[in-house]
Amino acid sequence: MPQGVHDIELDLGIGEIWQFVSVLENWIPLVPGYISHEIINDRQVNWTFIGDIGIMKKTISLQADITEWNEPTEVKFTLTGLNENFTGEGYFKAEVLGNQRTKMTGFLDITAKGLKAPMINPVLKTRVPQLTTELVEAIASRMNEKASNPPTGK
Repeated sequence: MPQGVHDIELDLGIGEIWQFVSVLENWIPLVPGYISHEIINDRQVNWTFIGDIGIMKKTISLQADITEWNEPTEVKFTLTGLNENFTGEGYFKAEVLGNQRTKMTGFLDITAKGLKAPMINPVLKTRVPQLTTELVEAIASRMNEKASNPPTGK
């Protein structure tokens, strides 16, 4: 099973992290290769991105279904390929380390199914951990950016 996990420690309270990751539109555009997304409802989104599968790049559309909201510590989701035969799951978890210090963990598991699976899954075994790291780092960067530039109330 091609999967990746990445932890990052942030100088943010757990509430700030929850506010960000509990809103799909905050982090879906941060997926590497992002092209577009469509919110179906508050628990479902379809998104399209360019996937790097070895020597070829492919446009991939996935449906993400939120399976659990455990405020303020965890968001779990499943992934279903819309134009390719992929399945998977993932989560974001937050753990309080101190007053304004939180560890955020991101996890992704994406597996190809069908006839192409024997060729694609070995590539995914190296690509999914990299994708997970890139996504978690992008989310952390965006959260830090928002924390240092809060919106002004005009």
